Amino acid sequence: MKQLTIDVGGTFTDCLVLDDSGQLQRFKASTTPDDPTLGFFAAVRKAAGHYKQTLEQFLTDVEQIVHGTTLGTNILITERGAKVGMITTKGFRDQLEMRRGIRNLHGSMFDMFIEPYAPLVPRDLRLGVTERTLYNGTLETPLDAAELREAAQKLLDNGCTAIAICFLHSYANSANELKAKRLVQEMAPDLYVTTSHEILPVWREFERFSTAVVSAYIGPAVTRYAGKLQSGLKDQGFRGRLLMMLANGLVQVVDECVDRAVYLLNSGPAAAPSAATYLGGLHNKKNLLSMDMGGTSFDVCIIRDGEIPTTTESWVGEHRVAIKMVDVPTVGAGGGSLAWVDSLGLLRVGPQSAGADPGPAAYGKGEVAAVTDADLVLGYIPADYFLGGDIKLDVERSHQAVARIGGKANMSKDETAQVMFTTINRVMANLITEVCTKKGHDVRDFTLVAGGGAGGIHAATIAQQLSIPMVIVPRVAALMSAFGMFAMDIGLEYARSCARRQNQLDFAEINGLYADMRRKAKEDFARIGISEAQLSYHPTVEMRYVGQFHEVEINLPSGELNAESLALLLANFHSKYEKMYTYSMAWRAAEFLTFRLKVTTPPRPLTMAAGAKVTSSVETARRGSRPCLFDGGAARIDTPSYDWDRMEYGHRVTGPALIDDKTTTVLVVPGFVCEVDAYRNLVLRPQ
Repeated sequence: MKQLTIDVGGTFTDCLVLDDSGQLQRFKASTTPDDPTLGFFAAVRKAAGHYKQTLEQFLTDVEQIVHGTTLGTNILITERGAKVGMITTKGFRDQLEMRRGIRNLHGSMFDMFIEPYAPLVPRDLRLGVTERTLYNGTLETPLDAAELREAAQKLLDNGCTAIAICFLHSYANSANELKAKRLVQEMAPDLYVTTSHEILPVWREFERFSTAVVSAYIGPAVTRYAGKLQSGLKDQGFRGRLLMMLANGLVQVVDECVDRAVYLLNSGPAAAPSAATYLGGLHNKKNLLSMDMGGTSFDVCIIRDGEIPTTTESWVGEHRVAIKMVDVPTVGAGGGSLAWVDSLGLLRVGPQSAGADPGPAAYGKGEVAAVTDADLVLGYIPADYFLGGDIKLDVERSHQAVARIGGKANMSKDETAQVMFTTINRVMANLITEVCTKKGHDVRDFTLVAGGGAGGIHAATIAQQLSIPMVIVPRVAALMSAFGMFAMDIGLEYARSCARRQNQLDFAEINGLYADMRRKAKEDFARIGISEAQLSYHPTVEMRYVGQFHEVEINLPSGELNAESLALLLANFHSKYEKMYTYSMAWRAAEFLTFRLKVTTPPRPLTMAAGAKVTSSVETARRGSRPCLFDGGAARIDTPSYDWDRMEYGHRVTGPALIDDKTTTVLVVPGFVCEVDAYRNLVLRPQ
């Protein structure tokens, strides 16, 4: 039986097939933004064609599909979500808009011309009702059912297609929210209704309300997409298991995702760090920079000591999303990033993108020059072998677009392409530097794992600028997120907020919280046919020093919490705090805030077969040469190109050189050496 991973990106849909022989096969199709299922099935049809099967025959032989999608993120960023109404505790409807007094995220606090934050739910659709739960879970005022029905009817009359129910302290007692949800669903059974405690059962009202509203905003579209995808797969003979990639680095069945749609944000990029960790481990490297440069965005993740970082401090656009997510900062820098000239006459690149439609000018529909067009003009991209020849590049149109934007900045076509290449590399290098510096890391201590369809062309130049000593370009570089999905655990995360100082801990209370989360996990996994014997439990707690705002997540010692394990837990907290911030305050009391439980069941093991080292010359893989421009030079250099499919373990090339593949191209810049490892990945180092 085969396994598939499918990642729907902004420009391409990637499909990776692991067959019975343990071999990986790679396929790409253009993403179809208006209906992503079309691109999904186009990629699967390519896979079926490779095995000389019809789509139905192929899917009948597929055991499992893991799917990541940018659908939720794109809906939120482009503001194409549902019309959402919000029902909250009377007197607190402005909590969503006040957002802790944060004025803006992406501009100067002194800029008086920045538009105020526009919440996803306008004020007239945020309605308060009588109810009150105290911080300790005491139900002080029961929900006024008549008021609730009146508010819901008003929202329905205003055309709302989704409703978020957000009551104070519902994380401590969910009774009022559950009752409100039941009443609304009785009035409108087909309405998408979500409650804040189901999305994020932790304290801090703004974070919980905002996250719940985001989930309601994207929920209807996600539900429609998931339903259409499931029915389409069923009609084509698929009888296996469909899993969705979640923002927290886990995967889960579709039915567990649609009610918590916010967990599908950042769905694809969350898998790339897992791929980087696996690939870095092949070379005994644990300090890694995972980069994924696709058609629309550039994602980077710092992996220290093999540990993939997560965060609950995320923003998507201007909207707060407080679920736990893999920490993958993103910037608008991809192969489709468009060039433009600013008011000072300076050439800029991104963050605007050509996306999949119309795409770069080279694709035959776009008019504005994109990074892909610049790479084509510089000679780095093979005009006759882009995506294995599936996409015929319009070379003349691409050159005209680059020349046109260059004319606005008084530069020649070649100068413009070189400036575009340098500019986009600097944007990506700056993001890496910023992320490393904020965490107190030296970028030179890391190995760069370069993924994404455009990553191989730009990785060595970025490494050169930042003095990174080693670059790994995996054989599956163009499908790195899809590859990472093979290493994902099936799992769910649970959380319970219970703020207590270390001298106020009630061990029975805390152990009861974990017992309740384990019970809930057992029920959730039983619904998808996974027994408790298959589950692994990973308990953690978010802690901080008294008086601080931000927390540190610490692993709990094994067994139930007691006086002895508390002492060990506090010691681990001080140690991790010092590791993160170079100091600790052991004399100050610690505070416990949110208790978390990660419950997983392991995936099928992934093993890559190592090849034997060859003694043949790399010239056996030579496919020709292309005239290329490097480092601002005026004269083109005849640069040898090689076929990655024919390169074997032990082959070595010295830059400048180009290595072409059906899904990507790797540029070995002058001054770098490239070697093929035992798994046919490329390892680049300064000469």
